[in-house]
Amino acid sequence: MFQVLNQVHFHETWIGCAQVLQEESERATQRGSSRCMQMVAMAAGILGNAVRLTAHTFRGSSLLLSANSRVIKVPKFSQCLTICSSSLAIEENAELTNTNRDELSSTFFTSSPSSDLHHIAVAKKRNLKDMTFPELQEWVESLGQKPSRAVMLWKWLYGNGKWAQSTSEIQGLNREFRAVLEKHADFGPVLVLQGIHHARDGTRKLVFLVEEFGAQIETVLIPGPRNRVTVCVSSQIGCAMNCQFCYTAKMGLKGNLSTAHIVEQLVVAARMCSQELGLGLVTNVVFMGMGEPFQNIDNVIRAAEIMTNGQGLHLSPRKVTISTSGLVPQIRTFCRTSNCALAVSLNATTDEVRDQIMPVNRKYKLMDLLDCVREELVTHRPGEKVFFEYVLLKNVNDSTDDAKRLVDLVCGIPCKINLITFNLHAGTSSAITAVQNLK
Repeated sequence: MFQVLNQVHFHETWIGCAQVLQEESERATQRGSSRCMQMVAMAAGILGNAVRLTAHTFRGSSLLLSANSRVIKVPKFSQCLTICSSSLAIEENAELTNTNRDELSSTFFTSSPSSDLHHIAVAKKRNLKDMTFPELQEWVESLGQKPSRAVMLWKWLYGNGKWAQSTSEIQGLNREFRAVLEKHADFGPVLVLQGIHHARDGTRKLVFLVEEFGAQIETVLIPGPRNRVTVCVSSQIGCAMNCQFCYTAKMGLKGNLSTAHIVEQLVVAARMCSQELGLGLVTNVVFMGMGEPFQNIDNVIRAAEIMTNGQGLHLSPRKVTISTSGLVPQIRTFCRTSNCALAVSLNATTDEVRDQIMPVNRKYKLMDLLDCVREELVTHRPGEKVFFEYVLLKNVNDSTDDAKRLVDLVCGIPCKINLITFNLHAGTSSAITAVQNLK
């Protein structure tokens, strides 16, 4: 059975994206690429919906999308294509007639599609955790429902310690609205919890499977003093920054996590804290797990907005900290569009050392990075402080001269410096700084 997805209408904002796809397709055709393709394309659906298109073993051809009456071929992407906040409507299960098949085959395919396309799976329901509160309100109203029902739904998703996972868990739900949600809404989960690792200090590492990528991510739940509970979330699957002391760098980058992927890490951890561990509410979130958050800045900022919404998870923006290895343009964007806290992974006091252990420094030098942070705090974040993270590596960045240079470098920048003991892992050439050197 060959199914064609027609009537796929992107919001005009994404015409440019459609043109890019067409250009990429033309280049792929010119290269004569004919290898088997396994791709996952994620596009935003009705009013921002996440619609998942999965094509397997589609030899010598490409997934066809029709955007604004232009047929576009999505070439053989090995990673996920994410299109956010667009408008997409899909007519499903439209069988391709022999006439249409012949026409399309001669026009767009280098081999017969009928034998090579095993299936196209379409998930048209809107993932609720992919929406900010204003987006949820707009979506609920677009379904002909009262705005107040968006507030109720949001509170059941994130507030009151409920974290509903289906309509059956929502009490007092109007019958009509329940039917609408069951038809159009996806409560998740978007992550599969595969394991929990316990440490003696009470820390728990949650291992999730991200099915779209066939890969795992990690989330860490850290109990602290004075009833503080911190959740460390991942923003990417792997990382492309290649910091030499980081274990995640060995994975390379496999893809960006969606807003829903990031938010669900916190929801699962919050549910575990409240319902299973008796730890109370999560008080802090740090984006210091797998990945460089600012390489996925749009989804990270959206996730942080959901986390800090006063009617839901209700975290203080100053208790949600987003860390970067030093992407200067994204730091400027973040400081001007988000009110959450900024952390910068510094880890060296000279360009020579930072070039070696953090390749990002070869593009954004130390002084450029610090000047950017200083300027943004003074101009856009008056009264706030940045967190500088400094992982101590034996005989690399832990000398007395390093300590003196660090003080001079951050002079004039409102900040806190967090000295971090290096965490040994298999295959590393770095070593832990002796305790006496920290005094």
